[in-house]
Amino acid sequence: MALATRTDRRPPKKNSARPRSVGGGGRAPGGRALWDSTVGKKTVMAASGVLMLLYLVAHVIGNLKIFFGPEEFNRYGHWLRTVGEPFMHYEWTLWLVRVVLVAAVLAHAVSAYQLSRRDIRARPTAYVHKKRRASYATRTMRWGGIILGLFIVWHILDLTTGTVHPGGFQEGHPYQNVVDTFSTWYGNVIYLVAMLALGLHVRHGFWSAAQTLGVGSRTRDRLLKTLADVLALVLTLGFIAVPVGVMTGLVR
Repeated sequence: MALATRTDRRPPKKNSARPRSVGGGGRAPGGRALWDSTVGKKTVMAASGVLMLLYLVAHVIGNLKIFFGPEEFNRYGHWLRTVGEPFMHYEWTLWLVRVVLVAAVLAHAVSAYQLSRRDIRARPTAYVHKKRRASYATRTMRWGGIILGLFIVWHILDLTTGTVHPGGFQEGHPYQNVVDTFSTWYGNVIYLVAMLALGLHVRHGFWSAAQTLGVGSRTRDRLLKTLADVLALVLTLGFIAVPVGVMTGLVR
């Protein structure tokens, strides 16, 4: 009874717990804290993916100009280097776009790799019960990313710097350079494999980005899935049309 009475007389403890910030130290979360979080990395992946997707849409439209003949396509290639003149110097806008794209690719790749490693550390042992098999696109996202990364390097060395270009690279003549590349069997194989990987990557990545950025919902799921399928198909067919055009003699 005495113990109970003594306990009853104790002053109530004050709740000393304080909300902690993500970054620690009582400070508001900053860019580093956001990057270190899983949500932050997924957001970086989604945002950089959307940026690259917009570039791909513009890129495939420009590529299809090759079917209007060498003058049209070469004029388009020259226009890319003079965008923004006279305010921007020759090729400044093009290099600005390149720098932004390289930054987006690196951010996308690094965040994807770190998320993958984090997922492996969180599940060090295999599941006892097998889960439902994921779609083909989901299971090949990582390999697709590696294929696309290697393709970007080859594509730049082939049609931008001309380092590995077959038949002699001609500066200022993108039409002839494209025809040279797709006149070789290995140029076609590399490009077709990469574009198939791109289609799968876009299909799954578009859906994932929509969920990460909060665009997805129950009412929009079917629309987003359909849009992802259509976008992936259109981009794949649009890019593949160029080597097919060269192989069939439509572009010569």
